[in-house]
Formats: sequence, C-alpha cells, structure tokens
Amino acid sequence: MKLDLTRFFQACNPSKTLVVGKAEDRQYYIDFSQVRGGKIIEELGRTITRLSPNEPTCQLFTGHIGCGKSTELLRLKAELEQQDFHVVYFESSQSLDMADVDVTDILLAIAREVSQSLEAIKINLKPGYFQNLFTEIVDFLQTPLDLSAEAELSVGIAKITAKTKDSPKLRGQLRQYLEPRTNSILESINEELLKPATEKLKHLGKKGLVVIVDNLDRIDNSLKPSGYYQPEYLFVERGEQLNQLNCHVVYTIPLVLLFSNALGRLTNRFGVDPKVLPMVPVLLQDNSYYPQGIRLLQQMVMARAFPGIGWEQNRNLITEVFDSPHTLERLCLVSGGHLRNLLMLLFRCLQREDPPLSRECIDKVIKQRRNELTLAITPDEWELLMEVAQDKKLRGHEKYELLLRSMFVFEYRDEDGSWFDINPILAEAKEFEL
Repeated sequence: MKLDLTRFFQACNPSKTLVVGKAEDRQYYIDFSQVRGGKIIEELGRTITRLSPNEPTCQLFTGHIGCGKSTELLRLKAELEQQDFHVVYFESSQSLDMADVDVTDILLAIAREVSQSLEAIKINLKPGYFQNLFTEIVDFLQTPLDLSAEAELSVGIAKITAKTKDSPKLRGQLRQYLEPRTNSILESINEELLKPATEKLKHLGKKGLVVIVDNLDRIDNSLKPSGYYQPEYLFVERGEQLNQLNCHVVYTIPLVLLFSNALGRLTNRFGVDPKVLPMVPVLLQDNSYYPQGIRLLQQMVMARAFPGIGWEQNRNLITEVFDSPHTLERLCLVSGGHLRNLLMLLFRCLQREDPPLSRECIDKVIKQRRNELTLAITPDEWELLMEVAQDKKLRGHEKYELLLRSMFVFEYRDEDGSWFDINPILAEAKEFEL
C-alpha cells in the first residue's frame, strides 16, 4: 500500500481538531478511554440523556490543553445529535479575549451562538429585553453602531462584541454598564431565548438543547480587580450565574482549578465534580513500560498514514512511515501520551524529511523541542520537577500551577486514581541528571 504523503502531512497538522461527526475525520479517531481510567464522554452524555428532558444540567470538563478535549467534545456533539438533541458547540476563544473575560461576556457569547444556530434552522426569536438593551448600549457607549430592530439577536450581539473586543476602554465601559444587569440578562436568556427555543425544538422532534462551551480552559490565570485570579473569579465567585442557564451546558474549565483551594467551593457551586481528561499513559507509576498506551498512540499515528484499515494490517506498514518500529515507539514514549505533542513532533519531522522518517531526524526534533522547553525553566522549578519525577505527586504549591500550564508536568489516571510525571522530553535534559 502506497503512502499518500500530502494527505498524511495534512492529517498530522497539530492545530487541526478532528470533527468526529465527519466521515473523513472519523477514520483518524482512536478511542483512548480504555487507558485513560474511564469513559468520560459517555459519563457527560449519560447525564444529559438520562435525566428528565425538562431538567437542565451543567457539567464541567477539563484536562491539559492539547490532550484531546475538543475532539472528545465534538464526539459528544455527534453522539447527542444522533439521539435527537440540538447541540450548539462553539470555541469561546473565537469571540472572547482570553486575557480578560467576565461572566456577561460568556452569557452574551452563549446567547449569540444559540440564536445563530436556531436562525440556521429558521427558528427566529427576538427577546424584547435585548432589543431595549441594544438601544441603551448604543446611547451609553456613544459610538456609532447600526443595530436595527429587525436585526437578528445574533447579529446585534456580534456587532457589540466585535466593537468592544479590540478596545479595552470600550470593553471596560460596556462591562460597567452590563455588570449590574447580569441577572436581568440571564433571566432574558432563559425566558425569552432558551425556554421558547426548547419548546420549538421539541415541535421539530428534538429532545432538548445542549450548549458546549469549549476553550474556556484557556483563559489566563491573571489577577482580576476583585483580587481573585480569573479562573476562580469566573467559575467559583460567579459560578452560580453560569450554572443557571435553562438548558444542558458543558463548560471547559482551567485545569489549575483542580489544584486550588477553591475546588470544594467550585464543586458546591455547580453540584458536580469536574470531569478530567488525563494523558494517555506511556509509563506506569513505577516507571514500567505500558504497552496498551503505547500501542494506541502508535495506532493514532498509523491511522493518519493509512486511514480506514485496521491495526493488524496497519502495524505491518510501520516501515513505510518510519525506518523501524523502534523509531515510532521512541516518538510515542517521548510524547508522554500528550496527543498534540505527539502530532507536533511528528509534523516537525515531516517538515524536515519524507518518510520513512529516520531515528536521527526524530532525535533532532526531540532535542530542538527539549531546548525550547528548558529555556523557560528556573533552577527552583528544576527542583520541583525532580520531586514530581520521584514522588509522582503534586502538592498544592502555587508553583505547580505553572508546571502544569507550561506542559512540564502531565497528569495520568487509572482505576486506582491519578499520578503525575514530568514531560518525558525533559527527562533527557542535562539539568535533570541527578
């Protein structure tokens, strides 16, 4: 079987998210749930489908950036749509400034995405509250904005957010105006948008409305004027408002919240434990080799090279892509089971040479990546990394948040619980030699 190099190159693009609902992308999808310590997406889906259709749910989903959350959420979307739910999925980073997010920003983004999705299937709702609010906002901001009463709700919100996204001053003014009205905005979204939308969707044979807000895990860990860091401010201090939407909602949240003192309050606010998507283990807690994890990562790479054929056939084609099976194994091991890391290393190799990829090329790419990472690590962080490598634990130290966010430390889970380990690329750094 001949390798289609152009298609392989495109399929390995680390910035591409698999949309499992599309047949072309589905052939690249590998289910890692058997080695990740649980079927997380099934748990999210079951919570939505098994409760009374009139009972809204709110769930939290987290994990390292790049570990495959978006792919899994798009799989959840496809599965819920097969069960006749109307699902609105959107990437919050497309419309919000991740360095500066407030609750009203999230609520308006949800209102815009839901109304846009409904307008696409000819359900047009015009909440009276928002018509008045738009007029007041234009007067308040004293800035020219064409917001005619005939305009769709999604268009009105889009124009306001576009105008303020690039201007911190205008955004600050708008926030000042909207903040005291947050509860009224929430009430209008529930009563004038989500409630009638759900009723109209049921007339079309749908079981309910689900909103999946992706990429909120990418918000900066910056300090807000309130004295709280942004993740804690949004999901703990203001979590009650985010939890009051009258439909099924799934929010992605920053992983750092799981290691903060605010975790108990977060769970109380939402009444659920956050679901975590961990790394794919390549080594176990005792540093022994984990063949199941390695094999699934190898399948992920080979499915991109020769999609649509099973692993039994694919494993015999490894030498079409790599100079030896050991080279592919080396790549999977050094990725630490971080899916985007694996694709990024592979993509860099493909930028350098055509398959079969040599061990020398892969070692050079690994060394380059290691040098990039080690430039940012301070001496005291090296000490923390050594502790993690030895103990496989993270203590509630604020500096550990940086190690997680910077991809220096990964979390793994199995049936017995979770453990941590350093990014395997760092294990080969000279600073790490004990």
